[in-house]
Amino acid sequence: MTPVIGVDGCRGGWIAVRWGDGLSHHFCRSFSEVLALDAMVIAVDMPIGFPKQSGRVAEREVRGLLGERQSSVFSVPSRAAVMCTEYRAACDINLRHSNPPKKIAKQIFHIFPKMREIDALMTPQLQARVFEVHPELAFWAMNGKAPLCLPKKMGGRPHEPGLALRRELLSRNGFPLASLPAATYRAADVGADDLIDACACAWSARRISQGVALRFPPSPPVDARGLRMEINA
Repeated sequence: MTPVIGVDGCRGGWIAVRWGDGLSHHFCRSFSEVLALDAMVIAVDMPIGFPKQSGRVAEREVRGLLGERQSSVFSVPSRAAVMCTEYRAACDINLRHSNPPKKIAKQIFHIFPKMREIDALMTPQLQARVFEVHPELAFWAMNGKAPLCLPKKMGGRPHEPGLALRRELLSRNGFPLASLPAATYRAADVGADDLIDACACAWSARRISQGVALRFPPSPPVDARGLRMEINA
């Protein structure tokens, strides 16, 4: 089976699930390490392509599908704001590059380094191999195109009933979750929900490789660097 990889950002770096003839997972400190792994498709839960004005068509379309899970898809700030390393300056810039004017949530600002890390590596040519995905959109697709009734976290902590639902959906939709090797990562590096999300991303990567993935929007715009701004599932 042609290998594909699903990737989720985690506290310590990136967790990658490789799905080929078998399953394996890899903790990577940098996205360059992810790119060095052998795979035809890499599907990552992180924005690729930043707009001039805050917000993209992709997340607006996806949020409309996810019901109570729509808060998991944030509005991508403007490129100028993402390049800021100081919170107040990023908020000030995004206020000038959004309509209506909008500041940036601290939670989103904290993943700016990962967003910049991917942006520094991405090219339009690399997008033939590296695709933006979102776990909750993958689970929506697995669930008969219906939003999930349970969150994966509550109060900032993993919510076991929600994680169990996601595991069941993965198994029901052909992902060989029972074959996934046990993980012994430090919780400070990789959370239980991070690994499940990376599996969902790998499921989307397989669909991309087979040419059956959904793309939002169907004809995506490109940013100032020529990067497609889309979310796949």
